[in-house]
Amino acid sequence: MDKRIASLAEAVADITDNATVMIGGFGGSGAPIELIHALIDRYLSTGSPGNLTVINNNAGNGHVGIAAMIEQGMVAKMICSFPRSADPRVFTERYLAGQIELELVPQGTLAERIRAGGAGIPAFYTPTGFGTDLAAGKPVAQFDGRQYVQERWLKADFALIKAETGDHLGNLTYRMAARNFAPLMAMAAARTVAQVSRIVAPGGIDPEAVVTAGIFVDGLVAVPTPAQEEVLNRANVTYPEVTA
Repeated sequence: MDKRIASLAEAVADITDNATVMIGGFGGSGAPIELIHALIDRYLSTGSPGNLTVINNNAGNGHVGIAAMIEQGMVAKMICSFPRSADPRVFTERYLAGQIELELVPQGTLAERIRAGGAGIPAFYTPTGFGTDLAAGKPVAQFDGRQYVQERWLKADFALIKAETGDHLGNLTYRMAARNFAPLMAMAAARTVAQVSRIVAPGGIDPEAVVTAGIFVDGLVAVPTPAQEEVLNRANVTYPEVTA
């Protein structure tokens, strides 16, 4: 039951080519930068994993995190709500060149599709998107005189998330808004790995404070001083570092 993983490299070692990967974060808040960069390191050394489908709220910013994954050619498809965020140049260039696919999902619908995947609900109806291109080809039904679009669940092979504190059993707490999509993604993925700022012994987290129960977490790795995406971008960091 001890779910601690010794290194970031080991934490991402099971992710395979063609996998669907949910990555937590709302912009930089809650983004597991160290896990993402460990995955890039593995790709650069082995050529795998590639052809990934990535589910996130946005398509990355600057040249770190998800944007760096896209820049290295690891991502075949993004499923997200905000492909054009603060500095989306990497995704935009790849998309306009036809090198990456996009499935655009309204933010509330994205969260509910992930929640449905974790709850075992194959589909649900929402009025969001009705009458727009986003509803093209989807079943539509009327309820109480209003038109609703059917949306399918989202599930993933892997989820990479960031938490504040975890115990050996995988129970997690989060820091403020960094919680965002992480609890939903942990439930919707076949395997969930969390990077945490602090690991404590079982009993070190008040049971009333647990947000994600350990049953939804397969491994956790300690990252005591995690990087923040916005700070890296303000410093014009590129990952991996470009050397002359």
